[in-house]
Amino acid sequence: MASKTILLRFESKNGQFRLTVDPTDQFPTLLPKILDNLPENVDPRTLTLSNKPHNGEERLLTSLAGVAIERVSLRHGDKLYIKYKEQPQINGNSAAPSATALQPHNSSNRLNGLPILPTDDVPVSALPQTSQTASIKNPWEFVKQSPLDDRLDKKDGKIPRSLDQKMCRHGPKGMCDYCMPLEPYSPKYLEDKKIKHLSFHSYLRKINSATNKPELKSSYMPPLSEPYYRVRPDCPSGHPQWPDGICTKCQPSAITLQPQPFRMVDHVEFASPSLIDTFLNFWRIGGAQRVGFLYGHYEEYTEVPLGIKAVVEAIYEPPQIDEIDGCTLNEWENEKDVDEVARLCGLQKVGVIFTDLIDAGAGDGSVLCKRHIDSYYLSSLEVTFSARLQALNPKPTKWSDTGRFGSNFITCVVSGDEDGGIAISSFQVSNSAVEMVRANIIEPSADPTVMLVQSSEEEDGSESRMRYIPEVFYRRINEHGASVQENAKPSFPVEYLYVTLTHGFPKESAGIFNASDFSIENREAIGEGQELRNVAKKLGISGDKVEGDKGVRSVADFHLLCFLHGMGVLNKEEESLLCHVARTHDLAEGFQLLNTPGWATLLAILQESGERPPKRPSPATFEAARNGYFDDSDQLAKRFKGASLR
Repeated sequence: MASKTILLRFESKNGQFRLTVDPTDQFPTLLPKILDNLPENVDPRTLTLSNKPHNGEERLLTSLAGVAIERVSLRHGDKLYIKYKEQPQINGNSAAPSATALQPHNSSNRLNGLPILPTDDVPVSALPQTSQTASIKNPWEFVKQSPLDDRLDKKDGKIPRSLDQKMCRHGPKGMCDYCMPLEPYSPKYLEDKKIKHLSFHSYLRKINSATNKPELKSSYMPPLSEPYYRVRPDCPSGHPQWPDGICTKCQPSAITLQPQPFRMVDHVEFASPSLIDTFLNFWRIGGAQRVGFLYGHYEEYTEVPLGIKAVVEAIYEPPQIDEIDGCTLNEWENEKDVDEVARLCGLQKVGVIFTDLIDAGAGDGSVLCKRHIDSYYLSSLEVTFSARLQALNPKPTKWSDTGRFGSNFITCVVSGDEDGGIAISSFQVSNSAVEMVRANIIEPSADPTVMLVQSSEEEDGSESRMRYIPEVFYRRINEHGASVQENAKPSFPVEYLYVTLTHGFPKESAGIFNASDFSIENREAIGEGQELRNVAKKLGISGDKVEGDKGVRSVADFHLLCFLHGMGVLNKEEESLLCHVARTHDLAEGFQLLNTPGWATLLAILQESGERPPKRPSPATFEAARNGYFDDSDQLAKRFKGASLR
């Protein structure tokens, strides 16, 4: 039975109009009808609806995707108030996109007749924030989390305890305060297990219990909120946008830095020690530092309540200029291609790793210890570098009012330890550090132990119109043992901006890329390159001879997969099958790959340009070698004599 239509009234600064709508329709479907009753220069992206003419609850029409009209209890004859901004005019033409570009797609694209909305089945993307952080109403209905986060959300995280023989006075089926399960954020348990930081989901449980109390039957509020240290451009006061105007509603509050009590990732696990050994070969041969991006996946880390660990399966080294004291990253043109190969293998970019090694000169392979408790562990420049990468890789979550919170991106440093050995350290910068870098509040210092706070004045003494710098403070323990608040200008310790992670290797190496002996990319500086003859040798091709079973077993190499993707010989289905064989090591599907047209084309190319078998020596050569008269220089002279220089 079809639902009964209702009439809704709309009022804007241009007048009033009425629309007949179906209560089951979603709000974005009203956009074309509303625009027909408004001037042509309306910017559809700024169109908002409110239940009152002033001080009402305003919502962007585009943010109401998936919300039916009947869900907000609108009845026949109700009035909604419309506000919008006009498109700027440049040379007589609108600079903003046309209204049709923001309208839903043609309804014929869906079998049930409903229009396809731009946000259908698309997870909330957490891109770097360039303007305001738009809040999402009911983010738990629209935001698509990772499957790991969904699994951890369903767990209670309680820490079981056995009966206390001294304090428990009940039977085996009873429970008291001394044996009841602990919350995952229990300070006593964390102290006993020497866990320095709460896991993200433990922290979420802790603040959610304080924000939402089901026993009060109050409305639910997302417990997480990202810090925002910039001037809000959507100030409701009506004054000109900053820098022409500012008020207490849109200017950021003072910042008080505190060590972040939680971390988004608790542990970093390298699937095989050979990953680090191969990465260090560049420094061993060339003496210069190196940067690589970590590809892997996230799993539950059972050593920490509701913990998460990043499992690294491969290290990709992008184009860079390496020097003794650092690296300069060049433009990474095939980054999307590498990410696509990783996606086909069930992986993603999980972090970055770089070396900071100086040989001690003792001749025994020892290195200098630069990072220790009396110097620094992560420099201010590295904090800024990590913050930018974390801002580019945010974490979608339905527990935040913006649909995103923090980042799972990690930073690993390979440097010398106090014993002269090579050690790995893992870090993440805090959410406050990421936002301060976004807002251009801080900048790295020549002293690696401190971070500088930007000045709010220009060189001529005038106020800066490019950035607004709020007051920044931090708390420390003074010489009398008291906690005091200090002004962070002009600099403050860098330790306030990052958290430490643990790292390790599995007891038994079980990485998916168990045939990683192909040449590493972008290592021409040390005479190592990727060529077709290397691919032919890797896949067991020598002249007309092809070892198919060897080729199937040897494709489990991430660097080889990226090189084959760059050749463009295989189509999408064949490349997907190739990555599946590399991930699962399934010989049955491997032989299916050998019978595809793309693989046959690849073998033909490699047979034409790959390695040739050595030429069989003549009988005279065997006779000369037996009599002791064979000389390589004679053979070289004969070949050179037959060559023509014309």
